[in-house]
Amino acid sequence: MGALALGLAGPSGASSYGAGIENSQWYLAESVFECSLVHEVPGYGKAVFRHRAGERLTFFLESESPLMRPGRGDLVVEAPAWRPGVAPRPLGKVTVSDGNRPVLLETRQAMVLVQGLLEGLRPTVTRESWFDSRPVRVQVSNVNFAGQFQSYRACTANLLPVNYDQVRRSRIPFASGSTSLSEADRQLLNNLVTYVLADSTVERIFVDGHSDRLGSRIDNRALSEERANVVADYLKAQGVSEDMITVRAHGDQYPVSRRPSDNRRTNIRLQREGERPEFQQANGYGGDSAG
Repeated sequence: MGALALGLAGPSGASSYGAGIENSQWYLAESVFECSLVHEVPGYGKAVFRHRAGERLTFFLESESPLMRPGRGDLVVEAPAWRPGVAPRPLGKVTVSDGNRPVLLETRQAMVLVQGLLEGLRPTVTRESWFDSRPVRVQVSNVNFAGQFQSYRACTANLLPVNYDQVRRSRIPFASGSTSLSEADRQLLNNLVTYVLADSTVERIFVDGHSDRLGSRIDNRALSEERANVVADYLKAQGVSEDMITVRAHGDQYPVSRRPSDNRRTNIRLQREGERPEFQQANGYGGDSAG
């Protein structure tokens, strides 16, 4: 059985897309930043299980053409044509959106799809066509899935604890007058260091110390400098090159809140190669672009 193409009638006159036995392939894209299982759906696009570092498993369908009308679609796992007599198992409704990733499932539903594939079933999304009232069925083949899934699980065991989006901006809070790091602060910084040492595209780390407005401006600037240096020294002690780190002290110049506790902080921002340096002037209560 080959790929099913648009216009080939399936159940209830549906237009179906899916790989047959001879052309069903799964590919693993792996790194310490992300593990993805990719399946080509002939005539439609791709089905992808994606697990980013620091996040959980998701699943999405990807297509360059909007074949399904936005709205609510049906999700089932069903037996392939060569296993007649097995009833489909409904999994509920899914949201079909506009754009090139019309279906996105969070962890729980993604794991249900994994279980169905491991049982030899085919997850199928059905939704009304963008062009007419006929249903469009997108089938995800189970053929060759199980072996690649084992490789995927080995990949996820080696993922970093965090991803770039999670650590590109970090905040270390401080108690009044304090420059001490808590255990939670050290764990956050450890994760940041682990990421920076793995990602060679990170070229700069900005460490910005701040204080509240209690006390004199001179004392507050000295305190903010000490807070920034405490963080920078910890990063260097964990293996980050001193040449990557830019330390700045702002005292009480850039409050982000009317609450003093929110303003006692050190902000850490990563910058990758090719990223445009951000404007460094903060603007009072509205933001904190200095850090």
